[in-house]
Parts: sequence; structure tokens; C-alpha cells
Amino acid sequence: MTAESHVELADDDATAVEEASTGASRLEEEGDVAADYLEELLDIADIDGDIDIEVRNGRTYISVVSEEETAGLKNLVGHDGEVLEALQELTRLSVLSATGNRSRLVLDITGYRDERNGELAKIAQDAVDRVKADGGSVALAPMGAYERKIVHDAIADLGFVSESEGEGTDRHIVVTAQ
Repeated sequence: MTAESHVELADDDATAVEEASTGASRLEEEGDVAADYLEELLDIADIDGDIDIEVRNGRTYISVVSEEETAGLKNLVGHDGEVLEALQELTRLSVLSATGNRSRLVLDITGYRDERNGELAKIAQDAVDRVKADGGSVALAPMGAYERKIVHDAIADLGFVSESEGEGTDRHIVVTAQ
């Protein structure tokens, strides 16, 4: 290795560190913009809640929580998380508008996503158990992209194969043995 190529590696390392730092600061900015947007929304709706921001695995996670169980926050989750999904998309649009960058932030309200992740892990386990018992494949109920990703990961961890099929709101997962 020549001294010249060694310098190139050092420059590449410096660039990688700079990009990681820029990415982290971009995610922090994304979290701040999202928090401001959600605080304003909570104020308008006269709903009490605290906003926590966490950056992990290259994503910004925003949680809205309250010490008290309030119907207002529960209403922001909605039936099967439909209102939560809509708020997440609106928050992402707010970030896009303010920063010019598309966001993959994840919004959670009152721990709904954590609870739902447990339910999705159970759905994945049940599907794998049915495939083991009956062979063939098992089609799951339609779900959104974020939930499908969680189920795909859980099924892969169990050593099985899954694939998304269908279009739009009918998009669902089919589980098969390897």
C-alpha cells in the first residue's frame, strides 16, 4: 500500500464520520421539527401530553405520553391505529416541508406501537405454527407497511419465509416454510 492510497483511506474514513455526524444531526433536526408540530397540534386540541424524541437505528422515534390516562390521547390513536398512522404521515409531511428531506420517523402515542408489536409477534408465531402443522402457506390479514415489516422480521427470526402480496389496502403477508 502506498502512502497515497493510505491518505485516500483516511479521507474516506473522515467522509464516513462526517456523513454519520450529518445523518445524526439531520435526524435530531427531524425530531425537533416533528416535536414542534405535535406540540402545536396538542395545544390546538387542548390535549395534555409529553413528547419524547429518540434516535436509533437510523430513524427518529417520537412518543407522545401522559402521566394520566386521557381520552384525548387515546382518540389520537383511533381504531386499529388509523388516526395514529394519519398523524404520523402528517408529521412526516411537516418535516419534509421544514427541512426538504423525506422522513421515516415513527410516531407512537400512549405506547400503542409497543403493545401492537407484541400482538404482531403473536400473529407471526401463530402463522408459523399453522404452517408447521398444515404445511403449505398461510395468508394473513391485510396490514400497513410498517406492521408488515415487523411481521416479516419476526417470521424470518423464526426461520420461515414471508412475502407481501396484493395491492393497496389489500396488501398482506403470505407465510411459507423454507
